[in-house]
Amino acid sequence: MIFRFDGTPFFYDGTQLHGGLARERWGLVEGDSLVAFIGGARVEGDALVDLEDRAAGRRIVAASMLHFIAEHPGASLEVVTLRQRLLVESARAAAEEMMTPGCAPAPRRRGNDIYVGDGKLSVSVATTSPAGGLIHLGLNVDPAGAPVRTASLPELGIEPEAFAREVFRRYNDELEGVRASCAKVRAVD
Repeated sequence: MIFRFDGTPFFYDGTQLHGGLARERWGLVEGDSLVAFIGGARVEGDALVDLEDRAAGRRIVAASMLHFIAEHPGASLEVVTLRQRLLVESARAAAEEMMTPGCAPAPRRRGNDIYVGDGKLSVSVATTSPAGGLIHLGLNVDPAGAPVRTASLPELGIEPEAFAREVFRRYNDELEGVRASCAKVRAVD
């Protein structure tokens, strides 16, 4: 899997969640990739991939988030949704390990979201394109404007770039572990 952290601010409005973004914006070759960048977010209306959120008129807003976009060519919706859970769990575990001790309750995962106390730390969605599976995971850096109670990486004492690299390491280790497990078993009748 290829990873790239881009320190150049990049605003996320939902239209970036499409097959080939890693190649178009960052020149990454075809294959599994995870890119991370920091930027504001405003996703609403037709840009919302989650049909329940769209129907309810919800929106995603933050002055700054650490965004991850994963591309998994050829992955089905079920496979990419399972990978989304691995990515979110990788972020939760990294946050728990990297946070300043005692500054807040331990992060917990509920489905594809991470919470700290009663504040929502993340947003995430998995979907498919004609090329394969896509995941967006955003974690609050400056949640100003968010329509819900939030938590943020700075409140936990977490520096976003180091965190992004640790999340990638954990996520990649999980995927490699799955591949290794698949390679060491035989099919049965």
